[in-house]
Amino acid sequence: MPKKFSDNEKEYIVMRLKEEALKCLSTYGIKKTTVDELVKRVNIPKGTFYLFYESKELLLFDAINDLHNEIQKKLLQELQGILENLTVDQLTDFMLRLYQEVNNTGLLSVIMNGELEALMRKLPEETVKEHLAHDNFSIEQFFSFLPLKEKKNINIEAYSGAFRGIFLTMLYKREIGINIFDDAMRLMLRGLMLQIFEEEKND
Repeated sequence: MPKKFSDNEKEYIVMRLKEEALKCLSTYGIKKTTVDELVKRVNIPKGTFYLFYESKELLLFDAINDLHNEIQKKLLQELQGILENLTVDQLTDFMLRLYQEVNNTGLLSVIMNGELEALMRKLPEETVKEHLAHDNFSIEQFFSFLPLKEKKNINIEAYSGAFRGIFLTMLYKREIGINIFDDAMRLMLRGLMLQIFEEEKND
């Protein structure tokens, strides 16, 4: 019979699995991260792993989402601190720091080698839909912080896609030019911020 775990034990095991999943992700990538390696690091039987996750892909995806949420929460708190007399340049610098924070996690290499896309293909369709909905909600939450008079006319999905599109340009840092990349990112982000404020002006 499978061992019964208390709620505290369950919470601890999931936390440890996510911690080690991120470490393995950074060291080995998605393909070379195995359930055997994960359970060895967390010191649990392999059968116990499947009580919590149906596959390593679902664990890795869960861990990546948690990291994303942690970064977002930290930076949204920072955003709240600069809301008074918020300018386009302040908002641009804020978003640039957000992108740089994600870049510093080491996840960019996973995106760059196509592993994240392969991971997404192995996930249940419902999980992917929930992720995209959550991503759109994150952008909606971002807009909710901004001192805009009219928010109902803003196309959240379009802006969410635009922010993702700019993020994906980090995959082409070398082609764009390493020395000018941050400046180029800032120009793209500033253009998006100007459109946000322009929409506000026209409403």
